Amino acid sequence: MQLPEPYLLWFAKKGFPENRLGTLMALALLIKSEGLEHLIDPLTRPAGPNSKTVQ
Repeated sequence: MQLPEPYLLWFAKKGFPENRLGTLMALALLIKSEGLEHLIDPLTRPAGPNSKTVQ
Protein backbone atom coordinates (compact mmCIF):
# COMPACT_ATOMS: atom_id res chain seq x y z
CA MET A 1 0.00 0.00 0.00
CA GLN A 2 1.20 3.46 -0.80
CA LEU A 3 0.00 5.36 2.30
CA PRO A 4 2.68 5.83 4.98
CA GLU A 5 1.69 4.50 8.38
CA PRO A 6 2.52 7.78 10.22
CA TYR A 7 0.01 9.55 7.93
CA LEU A 8 -2.70 7.03 8.81
CA LEU A 9 -1.83 7.19 12.51
CA TRP A 10 -2.18 10.99 12.45
CA PHE A 11 -5.66 10.62 10.98
CA ALA A 12 -6.51 7.94 13.55
CA LYS A 13 -5.59 10.39 16.31
CA LYS A 14 -7.40 13.39 14.77
CA GLY A 15 -10.30 11.42 13.34
CA PHE A 16 -10.81 9.92 9.91
CA PRO A 17 -13.18 11.74 7.57
CA GLU A 18 -16.77 10.54 7.93
CA ASN A 19 -17.11 9.29 4.38
CA ARG A 20 -16.01 6.39 2.20
CA LEU A 21 -12.44 7.70 2.01
CA GLY A 22 -12.21 7.78 5.81
CA THR A 23 -13.52 4.22 5.99
CA LEU A 24 -10.92 3.06 3.47
CA MET A 25 -8.14 4.89 5.32
CA ALA A 26 -9.15 3.23 8.59
CA LEU A 27 -9.16 -0.13 6.82
CA ALA A 28 -5.70 0.58 5.37
CA LEU A 29 -4.39 1.31 8.88
CA LEU A 30 -5.91 -1.90 10.20
CA ILE A 31 -4.35 -3.92 7.37
CA LYS A 32 -0.93 -2.32 7.97
CA SER A 33 -1.05 -2.66 11.76
CA GLU A 34 -2.03 -6.34 11.54
CA GLY A 35 0.73 -7.08 9.01
CA LEU A 36 -1.69 -8.14 6.29
CA GLU A 37 -0.29 -6.06 3.44
CA HIS A 38 0.71 -9.25 1.63
CA LEU A 39 -3.00 -9.85 1.00
CA ILE A 40 -3.33 -6.54 -0.85
CA ASP A 41 -0.10 -6.74 -2.88
CA PRO A 42 -1.51 -9.03 -5.61
CA LEU A 43 -4.36 -6.56 -6.13
CA THR A 44 -2.03 -3.61 -6.64
CA ARG A 45 0.51 -5.20 -8.99
CA PRO A 46 0.23 -4.38 -12.68
CA ALA A 47 -1.24 -7.13 -14.79
CA GLY A 48 1.27 -9.25 -16.69
CA PRO A 49 1.19 -9.89 -20.43
CA ASN A 50 -0.60 -13.25 -19.96
CA SER A 51 -3.25 -11.96 -17.57
CA LYS A 52 -6.90 -11.96 -18.54
CA THR A 53 -8.59 -8.60 -18.20
CA VAL A 54 -12.27 -7.87 -18.30
CA GLN A 55 -13.22 -5.30 -20.90
